[in-house]
Amino acid sequence: MKSDIEISQSTQMIPIRRLAERYGINRDELESYGDYKAKVKLEILERLKDRPNGKYIAITAITPTPLGEGKTVNTIGLSLGLSRIGKRAVTCIRQPSMGPVFGIKGGAAGGGHSQVVPMEDFNLHLTGDIHAVSAAHNLLAAAVDTSILLKNPLDIDPLQVAVNRVVDISDRALRNIIVGLGGRQNGIPRETGFDIAVASEVMAILSLAAGLEDMRAKLGRMIAAYTKDGRAVTAEDLKVAGAMTALMKDAVKPNIMQTTENTLAFVHAGPFANIAHGNSSIVADEVALKLADYVVTESGFGADLGMEKFLNIKCRYSGLAPDAAGIVATVRALKMHSSKYTVVAGRPLDESLLAENPEDVAAGCENLKAHIRNVKKHGLSAVIIINRFATDKDSEIAEIKKAAEEAGATAAVESRCWAEGGKGAVEMAEAFVAACEEKNDFKFLYPLEMSIQEKIETIAKEIYGAKEVRFEPAARKKLKLYTELGFDKLPVCMAKTHLSISHDPKVKGAPRDYVFPVRDIRVSAGAGFLCPLCGTMRTMPGMPSVPAYTKVDVDKNGVISGLF
Repeated sequence: MKSDIEISQSTQMIPIRRLAERYGINRDELESYGDYKAKVKLEILERLKDRPNGKYIAITAITPTPLGEGKTVNTIGLSLGLSRIGKRAVTCIRQPSMGPVFGIKGGAAGGGHSQVVPMEDFNLHLTGDIHAVSAAHNLLAAAVDTSILLKNPLDIDPLQVAVNRVVDISDRALRNIIVGLGGRQNGIPRETGFDIAVASEVMAILSLAAGLEDMRAKLGRMIAAYTKDGRAVTAEDLKVAGAMTALMKDAVKPNIMQTTENTLAFVHAGPFANIAHGNSSIVADEVALKLADYVVTESGFGADLGMEKFLNIKCRYSGLAPDAAGIVATVRALKMHSSKYTVVAGRPLDESLLAENPEDVAAGCENLKAHIRNVKKHGLSAVIIINRFATDKDSEIAEIKKAAEEAGATAAVESRCWAEGGKGAVEMAEAFVAACEEKNDFKFLYPLEMSIQEKIETIAKEIYGAKEVRFEPAARKKLKLYTELGFDKLPVCMAKTHLSISHDPKVKGAPRDYVFPVRDIRVSAGAGFLCPLCGTMRTMPGMPSVPAYTKVDVDKNGVISGLF
């Protein structure tokens, strides 16, 4: 079997302009970045405004192992399978951060014969959107320190600056730093830090913006600091929002690429799912829905994180509702959720994890059932995608199908798209066509009129299985502050671990009746959500002992190797 990058490099690609024309995108609506990637001008939405939308499918997963369970692979694979059965399908996925690409997880272009290509471009720079996010964010951070130094006309409290700097590399040494050293001409010394670029609120705004004008308004509402008497200082107050928008004016246009089977893929925005909302852009989905019979998008991590935020934040702002949801599950992850196995990124899997053991799969299926319940609470049909590995046994697959049926899933189908591409996804495609024809009763989990505390408690109890929520002193202070500042009608974007349904990454399965702690709450006033911090969360990852970058190289002809 060839490696992912070898499969990508051996794919016979179609020039992106020709592929775009196949899907109804006019040449004057494209801005090409070389032969195989382009941006789509948002004016296309005006031309296509009277065209009906295609079906809208959202893919999530069970609580994953640190290795990931193939959510992107199967998002792409489902589009390939739909194309195989004669449907016009488009994929919409996020752009990956170079932190994970060069760290533990590697790239996020899919894998095997179910990829977006060229995977080197996908994983490295693409069209520069993340660089634009970083520049816009860091301009805001510089504006804060400049204002403080130069007579501080806005009366900013240096101890209440709300924005760090960002960089799109995992660099733990930058988590906590001191700026302004070296004398007064270099600024006022204060403690701050760096976040990874995709954790920036600017990235969350890019994903949720309806267009350039809306993005300008959202950037202007970003809170950069607070005054000494507790008033919010925004990018608009600092007179930097216009310049930030200038840096982002091309980034707001969605990117298009192609899959290993020459179908269309949108790749746009990449907010973190355990910190932000973890979904690709609204505008990419809107354009895709006008071009396709079926649009397949994904949300970060599980139905407790990215999917919950997709439904209650992204869909609330887009006005779109999915026709069906898919939940990716694997035998290895469900065995892990029996609490008998440990999976550590960068280490070989325990041999016992690969041995036939349907009883442990059955025990771990409590996690699958919890995610099915989470999808069904929003009135949606759930199709279980069993991402089959060569080591999986029929008896173990049977346990997953049995658990899915017991929990009320519409279907549970095996996927072999990694090894076989669209051919291995035909059964999955047929299941989703049927699911999209079922009557759904989509509903939000909570109304915006609820108090901040009630919204947090609803998510913790209904989605995470908690018995009660404990608000620590900092969080209680923020409940009062944000209500007074008028942010209490915003949706909630919970920041917690992706390795457990609970706040504790060590707790597997489907925890119930525990106390869920909220230690603090932040506001993303520009993006339009409140962010409770639950457990220990890092906004700047670190590199592992053997980073993925050690395998990456370029030969004398400029051919990249080692990406995965």
